[in-house]
Amino acid sequence: MGKGFYISKTLAVVGILLAAASIATIIALAVVYSNEKAKNIESVTPTGDPATTGDTATTGDTAPTKPSSTTSPPQKPWNKFRLPDSLKPLDYDVKLWPRLTPNTDGLYNFTGESTVIFECVKATSLILIHSKKLNLTEQAQLSGYAGSTPPAITDSWMEKETEFLVIQLDSNLEAGKTYSLLTRFVGELADDLAGFYRSEYMEDGVKKIVATTQMQAADARKSFPCFDEPAMKARFNITLIHEPDRVALSNSPVQMTTQETLEGKLMNITVFQPTAKMSTYLLAFIVSDFKFIENMSGDVLIRIWARQKAIVHGQGDYALNVTGPILKYFESYYNTTYPLPKSDQIALPDFNAGAMENWGLITYRETALLYDPHVSSTSNKERVVTVIAHELAHQWFGNLVTVRWWNDLWLNEGFASYVEYLGADYAEPSWNIKDLMVLNDVHRVFAVDALASSHPLSSKEDEINTPAEISELFDAISYSKGASVLRMLSVFLTEDVFVKGLRTYLNEFQYNNTVYQDLWDHLQRAVDSSGVSLPHKVEDIMNRWTLQMGFPVVTINTTTGQVTQKHFLVDPDSVVNRTSPFNYIWYVPISWTKLENAQPQYWLDQTTGTNDNMKTTETDWLLANINCTGYFRVNYDRENWNKLLQQMESNYTVIPVINRAQLIDDAFNLARAGYIPTTLALDTTKYLSKDVEYMPWESAIDNLGYFSLMFDRTEVNGPMQAYLRKQVTPLFDYYENLTSNWTALPPGHTQQYNQINAVSVACKNGVKKCQELASSLYQEWMDNPSVNPIEPNLRTSIYCSAISTGGAAEWDFGWEMFKNATIATEADKLRSALSCATQPWILNRYLEYSLQADKIRKQDATSTIVYIAGNVVGQSLAWDFIRSQWNTIFNQYGGGSFSFSSLINGVTQRFSSEFELKQLEQFQKDNAEVGFGSGTRALEQALERTRANIKWLSENKASVLDWFKRESL
Repeated sequence: MGKGFYISKTLAVVGILLAAASIATIIALAVVYSNEKAKNIESVTPTGDPATTGDTATTGDTAPTKPSSTTSPPQKPWNKFRLPDSLKPLDYDVKLWPRLTPNTDGLYNFTGESTVIFECVKATSLILIHSKKLNLTEQAQLSGYAGSTPPAITDSWMEKETEFLVIQLDSNLEAGKTYSLLTRFVGELADDLAGFYRSEYMEDGVKKIVATTQMQAADARKSFPCFDEPAMKARFNITLIHEPDRVALSNSPVQMTTQETLEGKLMNITVFQPTAKMSTYLLAFIVSDFKFIENMSGDVLIRIWARQKAIVHGQGDYALNVTGPILKYFESYYNTTYPLPKSDQIALPDFNAGAMENWGLITYRETALLYDPHVSSTSNKERVVTVIAHELAHQWFGNLVTVRWWNDLWLNEGFASYVEYLGADYAEPSWNIKDLMVLNDVHRVFAVDALASSHPLSSKEDEINTPAEISELFDAISYSKGASVLRMLSVFLTEDVFVKGLRTYLNEFQYNNTVYQDLWDHLQRAVDSSGVSLPHKVEDIMNRWTLQMGFPVVTINTTTGQVTQKHFLVDPDSVVNRTSPFNYIWYVPISWTKLENAQPQYWLDQTTGTNDNMKTTETDWLLANINCTGYFRVNYDRENWNKLLQQMESNYTVIPVINRAQLIDDAFNLARAGYIPTTLALDTTKYLSKDVEYMPWESAIDNLGYFSLMFDRTEVNGPMQAYLRKQVTPLFDYYENLTSNWTALPPGHTQQYNQINAVSVACKNGVKKCQELASSLYQEWMDNPSVNPIEPNLRTSIYCSAISTGGAAEWDFGWEMFKNATIATEADKLRSALSCATQPWILNRYLEYSLQADKIRKQDATSTIVYIAGNVVGQSLAWDFIRSQWNTIFNQYGGGSFSFSSLINGVTQRFSSEFELKQLEQFQKDNAEVGFGSGTRALEQALERTRANIKWLSENKASVLDWFKRESL
């Protein structure tokens, strides 16, 4: 039992007694399930689409299913998606038996019962508790607790749309009294990646089954009836029944394991210690035959769990080595001891998200936890350490202290996305990984937040109600913008002040829930006690970054010293329908230099300001937003732009490497929005033939990627590729020499990344010696499949080039290697590269494979389609495919799927013609009844982006063609 929480002695004893008493009941439920099977056959839809999912209750003395709320009076409490504030859960006893073999009908299921002890806060004659896709096998039983007398149940039913079990009583529950509610149920252990679900994998020719969970955001209710909102924190007593050759895991350590013969089989009954007070979305329980490795970090037991062969082959070693140091770092950073006795981390073959911060039992995709130095790349290693740091950061910020409602999700995810770089930097100090946040998060989210269809970080609480609306918030805004503005905040406050406020915040609200204003309050206290000078209060500054969408472009005129700000829109003619309480004016902290001399920070807190110190002479230049710590773009007068370009041509090292990347990214996006000529943006790339640093190159590649999307079907493509060949050849030659003809690794972390860029850009744009290198290495592998001669960092690029220039033989070999891959990171490289084929029939076949779960895992289906759409040959094929398969795709991957919005964005990213816009608009109309679930906002963004692309293309195609023709000579 960890420190800092209390479990009542009475409940602990009751839990142990009930564990034994309930076994017979759970056995009986398995028999009931066969009779109820016909009522439980329904399409398995993804998390959070209440319009197409629902519970099916049994008949007789159990709760029937009433019509959905579309035909019910809208004023009734059960027609609302939010729980009323009349009841508060205290403790749960949950007992589950997942069946890891199918029944006679071919279905996997689980049986269980749950007792929730709750307090009545306000007198009420109604109990609403969440339940989804669970068959109740008898009527719920309400009992008094601690001396209370329960009213009688007069009616009960399942409300399908709002996912409630509704229980009506003959009189009020009394405020201040405590009661218990018992439910017994059966559910399907489906392969839908939500709630309590089934994961499958093959090992030594044998199909293995794992029973596992993913509760966030609204799927704990699919595992057992519960008050499934983050503010409804309680303590949980979990019991799992399983075969003796399986191991059971949950959030807490095992309290005891006994054995009993059930249904003629010897079974283990594993009882876990009570959890800390926590939210339902953080629960986890798993039954598998996985193995583990372990060590101790102080008093905390750390274990890495995975498939047996993955552990034997050492694929969990790196995760184990970095977890302890990162955990210690965050204990120091938060000044709070890790609140649990263990930290289990488990790699699952099937998992929809990248990872999930379940308290004490963190779940991961295999690619996010497992690493093999002989097969995995540098980026795979970085992903492991950053995802681990992200999830461990949540153990305090998110788990110990939790936002009250999902409208403040950004505070959880944005904070973890920021400090993951700090934790990873502590574990791998030589990487300079904190710098990469600019590319991975700041620049990434700028692209989305520059759309008129963006949204603020923090929504109004009443705007977020349905599971689909909640799932929409798991986007780049919540993660990357949240991280970016918190990074900016920590810089202008100073990290010491930021951490001081954070620590008092965590200390005051541990085991409770908060709203974002609580953090601003504690940061303000830290500011007041530190002497840091700010032009406004922390809350007033940050509200402008969190309560209004978008960000400003700051324009500095170095002739007059005038500084202005304006809401930056990539399409300045787009209509912003969302009003802002601050009229889209921000309080902007501007760091800047003249030449190489740092200047005092300047705050722009109105539309226009003047700073005479920002005037320059003929010989000096001005550079703003040093190291891109501010969440805004910078524009200059044309003379200053020219001076900066001249500086990069003559001696680019004078400008910090992050700012070289920033200048490129700002210039290209300012050009798209019409602030500067597109040819000026292209001019920022001319110096790159001399620069070997990763960040500027990556920035240029990302931005020229947009040009590729717009022009790779036009006559611009030839001159554009010629220019890229000219620019990348010196970089390719540099790495050829540095690595002794590709036989050694570059010494630095970002050097290894830029080697990948050199090979990728060279091969994609027809540098002959690169394509010959790729083909020869791939052929060598085809000749001897047991020995892969391709260095792991280069595999994605080499595989793609060889398959692109090859034919069916190269693709079929890659497919076989994909099927036989023993680590998920290698499988992912091949799955991506297989989309590089240029034969339409091969790509159409691959699209068909994407929706066949025996070929492509469900978790990978949408990204596979997006990979194919990224190929100019595959673009139209993928678009035709999702239109023809929309019902199937939506039912399997829509609603609450985290990857669904990326499917819409990915397949439409090339759209730039009136014809494609009309197709997209027709697609929206044709599927209005089916819906788009969590992809609804993504579809609106795709329409907006397509209109902007059409306009940009018509205005810039001629000048871009002329520029590439001239500069490629």
